[in-house]
Amino acid sequence: MATVDLIGSSPGFRAVLENVERIAPTDSTVLIQGETGTGKEMIARAIHDASPRRQNRFVTLNCAAIPSALLESELFGHERGAFTGAVTQTAGRFQAADHGTLFLDEIGDLPLDLQPKLLRVLQEGEFERLGGGRTIQADVRVITATNQDLVRMVEERKFRADLFYRLDVLPITLPPLREREDDIPLLAEHFMRKFAQRLGKSIDFIPADVMRVLKRHHWPGNIRELQNVIERSVILTTGPGLDLWAIRLDSPKAVSPSSNTLVEAQRAHIVAALRRSNWVVSGPRGAAVELGLRRSTLSAMMQRLKIQREASPQGAT
Repeated sequence: MATVDLIGSSPGFRAVLENVERIAPTDSTVLIQGETGTGKEMIARAIHDASPRRQNRFVTLNCAAIPSALLESELFGHERGAFTGAVTQTAGRFQAADHGTLFLDEIGDLPLDLQPKLLRVLQEGEFERLGGGRTIQADVRVITATNQDLVRMVEERKFRADLFYRLDVLPITLPPLREREDDIPLLAEHFMRKFAQRLGKSIDFIPADVMRVLKRHHWPGNIRELQNVIERSVILTTGPGLDLWAIRLDSPKAVSPSSNTLVEAQRAHIVAALRRSNWVVSGPRGAAVELGLRRSTLSAMMQRLKIQREASPQGAT
């Protein structure tokens, strides 16, 4: 298998890995589909690393990140004088990936006027630089990825049917993290160890209550969201176990009951620390010290979570 870390044992992810093993030895194009954050580039790298091309370059290009006017030059290169500012001849990504692999992410954002040129290089293995007339040969294995519904885009004439069928030779669909519940502990522990080592911190385990919260969350941002949450938690944790209060999952337009569960758990953790400190926030015996937070940070969290000091039974203030 590839040198890339591929973590997971759920049935859906095992099926993906089996596809990677079957697909990698070929030179056929691959279309990887899945929601944002599911690890499409990771799978593309795994295919490259397990292929006969692994000794050559793995070149990437995000089609959505490059302005349409510059995308042709990025793909195929340009000649000197091809446009204002083109002061030298420049090679494109196809030439850079010769004998290797080119990964085109967000392929659904490729402009319609460029799609025939991509189709040509996929079919014929040749192209011209922008502003040039010399045909250039390129031996490139192309892997594409998208979180869009290309079939619907073809029906709506926003994506060429002939290009879609040329890309869809070997399709792979990545399951979202919410369908890989058994993989969440493996991924969370992997990210915890990774970031703890990077930050020089001794964090050895994820407590059961934290893991329950992680497994119940809907994860609209998938693996990328989980990685960000664990990194943030490692930064804020002060003890040997990942702190529950450090887990903050801010899903846009809260989408699942687990979001409320998480907020309640975070709120309860902070309230418990405040009770132990007799509602003293700062100082050596204050809740902020116990939680490993600055006073201002804890105060801001209390305000966000609407935490107010409880009146004592004796009416003390």
